[in-house]
Amino acid sequence: MLRILLSAQTSPARLSGLLLIPPVQPCCLGPSKSGDRPFGGGPVQGLQRLLEQARSPGELLRWLSQNPTKVRAHHYPVALRRLGQLLVSQPRPSPVEQATLQDLSQLIIRNCPSFDVHTIHVCLHLAVLLGFPSDGPLLCALEQERRSRVPPKPPSPRQPAIYGGQRLEAALSCPRFLRYPRQHLIRSLAEARPEELTPHVMVLLAQHLARHRLREPQLLEAIAHFLVVQEAQLNSKVVQKLVLPFGRLNYLPLEQQFMPCLERILAREAGVAPLATVNILMSLCQLQRLPFRALQFVFSPSFISHINGTPPSLIVRRYLSLLDTAVELELPGYRGPRLPQRQRVPIFPQPLITDRARCKYSHKDMVAEGLRQLLGEEKYRQDLTVPPGYCTDFLLCVGGSGAVLPMRTQDPFLPYPPRPCQQDQANSNSTTQDPTQRVVLMLRERWHFCRDGRVLLGSRALRERHLGLMGYQLLPLPFEELESQRGLPQLKSYLRQKLQALGLRWGPEVKIRVSTTMRKGTVRMRMKGKAREAAVDMTAQSRARQSSCKAVNRCIRMVRTWRQR
Repeated sequence: MLRILLSAQTSPARLSGLLLIPPVQPCCLGPSKSGDRPFGGGPVQGLQRLLEQARSPGELLRWLSQNPTKVRAHHYPVALRRLGQLLVSQPRPSPVEQATLQDLSQLIIRNCPSFDVHTIHVCLHLAVLLGFPSDGPLLCALEQERRSRVPPKPPSPRQPAIYGGQRLEAALSCPRFLRYPRQHLIRSLAEARPEELTPHVMVLLAQHLARHRLREPQLLEAIAHFLVVQEAQLNSKVVQKLVLPFGRLNYLPLEQQFMPCLERILAREAGVAPLATVNILMSLCQLQRLPFRALQFVFSPSFISHINGTPPSLIVRRYLSLLDTAVELELPGYRGPRLPQRQRVPIFPQPLITDRARCKYSHKDMVAEGLRQLLGEEKYRQDLTVPPGYCTDFLLCVGGSGAVLPMRTQDPFLPYPPRPCQQDQANSNSTTQDPTQRVVLMLRERWHFCRDGRVLLGSRALRERHLGLMGYQLLPLPFEELESQRGLPQLKSYLRQKLQALGLRWGPEVKIRVSTTMRKGTVRMRMKGKAREAAVDMTAQSRARQSSCKAVNRCIRMVRTWRQR
């Protein structure tokens, strides 16, 4: 930018550009090199006013040269700016004024060593606009002073060429993961030689895919092939990280030896790292590929007694409780040991961490308000945890005729373990076999899917699958449909259509309207000595989870406040 300014020539248009530069404020220039602060007492500020009001270049020079004890570094940019304003009317100065300009430049050259960096930059910019020659003494002195203040950059070391696995590791180790497109990862993986693909590189790749929900078949197949080839060199702690993206992204690889390889690793490493073993089984549970032999080992009394008292005891018991639920619902042919009742804990007693972290982007509050106005607060429950520990978004109880029943009169929970007839009902998706049906509204937010937005994440698919097998009727609400609703009226119409499609019916829409009348419907208020009448007609609607009584009390308090005024 400085070279462009130096190469330009003085013109009236460029001089008029000085008028657009705001006046130089002392406080923004900072202290000078000699330690004097620019915002001094009255004499310093008075000198600045004199410079700003000077009527000729000679007067500017006189104020600067005759007051050496009052001049500060920030006064010189003020003088240059005022000089440019004076030259707007006469771009070609007289010989006397040219000599004055030379004297002014010599004055700046003598004092520029006391300027701070910002003052030097401002003087350079103004001197270029004023048309001082680029090879003249003023610009050369200011430029030399500027370079002396800026420390030279150290030469960057020559980076060795990075190929294959090193390039992939460098890309995955960068904190800005999303700046590297998926094609870059695939190309780096294709260019890598087999010996360059170390477990560390593949673990970084697996973590990258799982963290960003990238369901890339080529990369996932490469991880599966690496796991099969390097089976003998991998322990369970590394395998759990390599298997993680398959369960999270709900992707079963095409590698035929993938499952036999994992079963052999589990048989070999099961007793070494209990938490890693359970993590591998959790990924396989999401893929519905649980091996019976590994289940028999983790449910054995010796394994359970081994994990008790260890730091990961609670998380392992929670995972074992989920595996026991999967055995109950999905593996009717399993005949091995099960998790004892006293060792079971709630699986997911509260909304998942991702939902809590993104609550401000969720549609849950909007759907809750729509259900409250459509059905009433007593006919649904939000964030209710049902046995064996799954948290539901919204739960309704529906009678045999399709009427939505008040929750206080019904048991919202279905028995667990489910009865055989209950599982048959869930498989047939019929509402006539049970007089009371539980309907679960499932919010499918954008972050519940893989990055392509088509496949549910493994944990979400597992929850919906288990709730359906327990007898709950699921009503999914996809994020595409929720985002297309403009406002609460459209959302209520959307929810009404969804519920009516299931054959549900309910009473009239709940509306809370409070009308308070005083003095025959009129509140007289005195404003500036004149009597004015203001009709009070208030409509108060309680928000989600608030009763109508609270809304009435709030409106009464508002009316009392208005009366006091």
